[in-house]
Amino acid sequence: MSGFISVKNVYFRYDETDGENAEPALKGIDLEISRGEFVAVVGHNGSGKSTLAKHFNSLYLPTSGDVVIDGMNTKDDDHLFDIRKKVGLVLQNPDNQIVAGVVEEDVAFGCENLGVPPAEIRRRVDEALKAVDMYDYRRHSPDKLSGGQKQRVAIAGIIAMEPECIVLDEPTAMLDPQGRDEVISSVMKLNRERGITVILITHYMEEAVLADRVVMIDQGRVFLDGTPREVFSKVGLMKEHRLSVPQATELNHELRSCGLELPECVLSEEECVQALVRLLSAE
Repeated sequence: MSGFISVKNVYFRYDETDGENAEPALKGIDLEISRGEFVAVVGHNGSGKSTLAKHFNSLYLPTSGDVVIDGMNTKDDDHLFDIRKKVGLVLQNPDNQIVAGVVEEDVAFGCENLGVPPAEIRRRVDEALKAVDMYDYRRHSPDKLSGGQKQRVAIAGIIAMEPECIVLDEPTAMLDPQGRDEVISSVMKLNRERGITVILITHYMEEAVLADRVVMIDQGRVFLDGTPREVFSKVGLMKEHRLSVPQATELNHELRSCGLELPECVLSEEECVQALVRLLSAE
C-alpha cells in the first residue's frame, strides 16, 4: 500500500462569518490513509466524522489546514474534477442519490456526465451491478427496492465511475439488519477483490471491527487510531468518550473485570465463544 490521502492540521467552521468566535467542527485533524486501506471512522452524533467525510472529495474545504488526495490539494480548483473522479461519496440516504426511474439508467448517470462512450458505459454498469449483486435488478424501478438494495444501487453508481476510493457516510444508518449486512458485504468485497480504498463513516461498532483500521473522533479531534483490536481493547477510554463497543467485546471486558482469565480483547461473538470454551475446558 502507498500513501493516498493526507489530512494535515485541518480545522473547519460551518459559520465562517463569525471567524474565530465560531466553534470549529474539526479541530486540528491529522490523518494519513494508504491506498487500498479499509478505514472505519467512528464517533457519536456531532463528533465531526461526517464533516470529515465530506472533505475527502472537496464537498467541504478546510477553514485552515490541507486535505491532499493523491498529491492534489482539495483547495485547488484546477484539481476538483480529478479529485471527484478519484473519490466517490455515498450518502446516508440512498434516495438522495437515485435520479432515474430504472436501476441501470441510474447507475449510468455519473458515467454519462463524465462523457464516457456508450459502449464503455454499458460495460461499467453491468460490472458495477454485478459487483454489488444487483445485476438481476438492472431493469427494475428503484422505487420497488428495499433500503439495502437502493443503497447498493447508489454504491454501484459510484463504482461505475471507477474511483480509486469510496467514502461512505453512514450508509447503513437507515437500514434494517439484513440491509446493513448486504451493504457491508458489498463494501468489503470491493475492498478485498478490487483494492478500492474504503472509508466507512459509521456508528455501528460491529461494522467498524471489520475494517483494517479504526479512527475514533470526538469533539472534532482524533483520539484513537489503530487496528480494531488495538482500539477496542481500550474499553474504559471509549466509555469516557461516550462510545460503545461491540457486545462481545463488552461481555469479555466485564468478565475479565470479575477475575476470569480471558483474552484482553475479543471482537466478535465467535471469538468470545471460543475464549469461554477454552476457559471452561481448562477448569
